[in-house]
Amino acid sequence: MSDWFAKSMTRFFRFFADVFFANRYGNRAVVLETIAAVPGMVAGMWIHLKSLRKFHKGNGTMIHELLAEAENERKHLLFFMEITHPNGFERFVVVMAQFIFWHYYLLVYVLSPKTAHKMVYYFEEEAVRSYTSYLQQIEEGKIENVPAPQIAIDYYGLDSDARLSDMVRKVRDDEQKHADANLNWAS
Repeated sequence: MSDWFAKSMTRFFRFFADVFFANRYGNRAVVLETIAAVPGMVAGMWIHLKSLRKFHKGNGTMIHELLAEAENERKHLLFFMEITHPNGFERFVVVMAQFIFWHYYLLVYVLSPKTAHKMVYYFEEEAVRSYTSYLQQIEEGKIENVPAPQIAIDYYGLDSDARLSDMVRKVRDDEQKHADANLNWAS
């Protein structure tokens, strides 16, 4: 049941991303990275608060890893905002999506952390597929391979002449690491 729920939520959220952004990968990345930054923060916060309530050290390593995941996703968002420059409507969608998803994910996490991590695993696997498709579009010349934003160059230690494709590869690698970590936590 947990796995079915996690997969169905991934399909549900994927449907909305497809409807709103289809093949506008940069804009899609902005919204998805806004949502992707929520689970690590929510889970890290919940585990932290649980540790405080129970007056024990808890799982400090997991808290740090989850918060680092949230920060990494925030960086991804900043990279793509430099490239796409979202308009007012897209910024509104981001705020609303984040607000709704924060509360939704908190509820799922409180009820079943295992299911919540499994859901994030499927989200991240979907992100890997999306970034692979994005990269393919860039390599085929359908999307311009613009210079990577300086923030991404600095964050990843890329060459100063790095391109969008270099950045997307790094982001995709991060998403795969997040998927693997969440699958481990779900187990």
